Order: sequence, then structure tokens, then C-alpha cells
Amino acid sequence: MEYRKLGNTDLELSTITYGAFAIGGTMWGGNEQKDSIDSIHASIDNGVTTLDTAPFYGFGLSEELIGTALKGKDRTKVQLLTKFGLVWDGSNQGKGEHFFDLDENGKSTPIYKLSSKANIIKEVEESLKRLNTDYIDLIQQHWPDATTPIDETMEAMESLIKQGKVRAAAVSNHSVDLLKEASKTFIPASNQVGYSMLNRGIENELVPYTIANNIGIIVYSPMERGLLSGKYFQNEKLKSDDHRNGYFGQFDLEKVKVFLDNIRPIAAEKNASLAQLVLRWTSLQKGITIVLAGARNAAQAVSNAESMNFDLSSEELSFINAELSKI
Repeated sequence: MEYRKLGNTDLELSTITYGAFAIGGTMWGGNEQKDSIDSIHASIDNGVTTLDTAPFYGFGLSEELIGTALKGKDRTKVQLLTKFGLVWDGSNQGKGEHFFDLDENGKSTPIYKLSSKANIIKEVEESLKRLNTDYIDLIQQHWPDATTPIDETMEAMESLIKQGKVRAAAVSNHSVDLLKEASKTFIPASNQVGYSMLNRGIENELVPYTIANNIGIIVYSPMERGLLSGKYFQNEKLKSDDHRNGYFGQFDLEKVKVFLDNIRPIAAEKNASLAQLVLRWTSLQKGITIVLAGARNAAQAVSNAESMNFDLSSEELSFINAELSKI
């Protein structure tokens, strides 16, 4: 495993980081809790020291499972990354920005973005309890909130660092303009954004800006929620309530299939899976600090960690990029 310094902090994070969205179950067709805990243990045992979660993932369940999995573990050997700013339980009392309505199990739940100082303090206290810890290594604003002044959000995060409840603070899903505005009050350690072989938009403006300003980039959905693993093209069926049934529709699936077939020989030469090849390619892209990879069982967790066990030559990277240009 490789470890990388995050932005202007002293945090050393594992390049492959455990992404805990799926283990929350919400939007992912449920959850097997024992498998989830096993996947966390397997990740740590294979060098993945960094775990990224959020209260929204399973409405607290993802954080609770991490807290359970870490009982008896050396807390100083693990970095916990979580978020704030998505409210679902009505405690926002009409405040915040409506994001979307989550329709699941025959129930519709309105989700709001809320990054006020009062809500941040409330959410962090709840996360500390669920994670069974007295500090969070990196707290992140989950999504920008148009109803709260950016300086209020940044000042609240800075105060949490001074209190010792948080080691570092960051943002997620922020544009360059929003990063510039936030940095007038407090320079975020990183920006967590979507990025993959099929979604490279951040390379145009965001990557150059973050490199110039020593801000890390944490990328999520590098596998496009499993599409780039190739399993979708091998008759793997999704549950009816799995959000990916609609999500995959945005891509030209035939071109994606051809691309994966064309790069498969490189994976075979490395004795690696397509998923491992995709993760390794992502980790080697300019400006990327760490890559989130989800796992719902121990085998997937081990596979993710082992994606760092090989390298890619400049010729191999050029070939992959040339094939990508055809999609």
C-alpha cells in the first residue's frame, strides 16, 4: 500500500481508501452487516488505514458499523473521514436547501443540504458517538448549501479543529469558484469529488487549481459504481431497488464494454482484475491524492487493497488513455 499526505495537513492516508457508502445499504439494495464488518477488518489487515463514511450512508448505519468494527483496534493506526450537511430526519426545522426525495422501501424521505454552524456541531457530536471515537481525522462538508454563508461553514469547521474534535477539515463536491470563496475564511484540506475513466471533467480546472493551492483531491466512484469492473456485462443482475439500474443509463454501454475488453490484456499481464487495473490507473492520475473503493465483503476489500501491488508503465497508461478517447 502507498500512503500520501493530504493537502496542507499532517494526515498520511492510504492511497486506496475504504469507501463506506454501500455498507450503509441505502440506495444499494440493503446490507449484510457481518459481511460489512468483515470487509472493514480485511481492509485494515491489508494496509487500508483510511475509512471514508458519512451520516447519510444508511442514515447512520455506515458510521455505526465502522465504530463496531474498530472496537479493540488501535485508533491511532486508522484515519476516520466523515461528513456533515445532509439532513433527513426533520431536525432542520424547515431550514436548508432541498436536495432530493429518497424513495426506498415504499417510503419517500426528503433530503436537505444544511451546513449551518448549529447543524455542523450537532452532526459531529452524533458522528463521534456512532464511530465510537473522541476525534475525527477529517470532517467534510458533504455538499454545498446555498442557504448558509460559506464563511459560517468554514468558521465552524475551524473551531472544531481548535477544540480537538477534528484533526482537519475539508469539502466535497465543490467547484473551483466555491473553493476560492471558502478559502477566504479557511483553506480546505481537500475536495472530495466524483472522478473516473468515464468522468474526467475535474482535470480541466479543478485539478490545476488544487495542485497550485496544495489542496488534496479525494475521488469517489472511480469504478462508476461497479460498471468498470466489467461484471455488469457478464449477466450480473442488480436488485430492483438498486439505484444503479438507472445510473448506468447515462453511459454508452456498448462502447464501455469494448473499452474494457481492449484493456483486459493489461490486467491479465499484471495478474490483476479489471477493477484493480481501473483503481491503479485512477491512483496514478495527476492531482489525485486518494481513491475511494467500496467493498461489501472481505474478498472485495482484499482485492481493492491489492490494486496497489503493481505499477503501470507510461506506455501502458498511454494505451489506456488512447482507448478511453474512443468512448
